[in-house]
Amino acid sequence: MPRVIDTFVNVSMGSLGRPKYLVRVAEDYFKRSDEMFRDISVPELIEAMDRAGVEKAILTTTAEDPSPHVVSFPQAHPDRFVLSTLVDPRRGMKAVRALERVARELPVVLARITPFMLNLPPNDKVYYPVYAKCIELDLPIAINTGIPGPPMPGACQDPMHLDEVCIFFPELKLVMAHGADPWWAVAIRLMLKYRNLYLQTSAYAPKYFPPELIHYMNTRGQDKIIFASDHPVLSFDRCIKEAEELDLREGVLDKFLYQNAERLFFSSSTQDEETVRQESRQP
Repeated sequence: MPRVIDTFVNVSMGSLGRPKYLVRVAEDYFKRSDEMFRDISVPELIEAMDRAGVEKAILTTTAEDPSPHVVSFPQAHPDRFVLSTLVDPRRGMKAVRALERVARELPVVLARITPFMLNLPPNDKVYYPVYAKCIELDLPIAINTGIPGPPMPGACQDPMHLDEVCIFFPELKLVMAHGADPWWAVAIRLMLKYRNLYLQTSAYAPKYFPPELIHYMNTRGQDKIIFASDHPVLSFDRCIKEAEELDLREGVLDKFLYQNAERLFFSSSTQDEETVRQESRQP
């Protein structure tokens, strides 16, 4: 069984109600509306992770009003769960201050923005204070790319909008979330161009990865592509099984499923733990 870090897991979709745009994508794309729109308990998720071999997971909550249910997961199992935090950049300094506060108080390793919810491309000026704060906090940020499944605006998620963002904020660790369909070639070209640009495969079943992505994963992109399921939208079991069936060179599967996420999201905490261990051994 391969080792796995899942960088996009949902545990509180039941709390969302049943918004029409999500119901459409659940029924039309994933055929999983009953499984999707419910809250998941800590024991239930631990059991599913153990069965699939998922060692750690990143759960999502909001910056301005963190969900007690979501926060209870890393409180119960700090070795298994950390958080990403969803930010609405239109809220200006309120969003920036909320991001800083939640990053200081909770085990947050990733910020997130969903452009289709705003109908604003990520090179819009409203995003820039959040980008600056992420650099200050040394916090990666995920931006949805690709045409969204729900009947929501898609042009704002063209990865080409990230070109000038990467130029203006070269230190920003930026992750293209949910793949980049149908702009895979553009996303790959941008990752070749920018050292701190990555792609996360959340909500995109591995068996549907395009040939150009598989080629990139096997060559210059071995350290750039990060596994995520968007569980329960796509289950752990399905995504990991399909990932194992990809035509990948030796060592690439482990980078995809584990190493790339470990380096980007957990390296500082791993270093901190090692420092503590070393200090504890000193006389």
